[in-house]
Amino acid sequence: MAKESKIITNLKSVRESKGMTQQELADRIGMRRETILHLENNRYNPSLEMALKIAQVFGLTVEELFELRRKEGL
Repeated sequence: MAKESKIITNLKSVRESKGMTQQELADRIGMRRETILHLENNRYNPSLEMALKIAQVFGLTVEELFELRRKEGL
């Protein structure tokens, strides 16, 4: 049986450190502000394309923004 994983992000702290609002980031990558909110609260896993676009906005790698962790208890 495969272990389940969850993507954890530090997107909120990176975005805030750059002085960018959720709406500004959403506009830059062509998404809704609510999607950014869900990403920041680890309620939504980004597609690879979305993760790459966000990383490019901040000049970072995907790995610097998102981390794959195994869910606890599995």
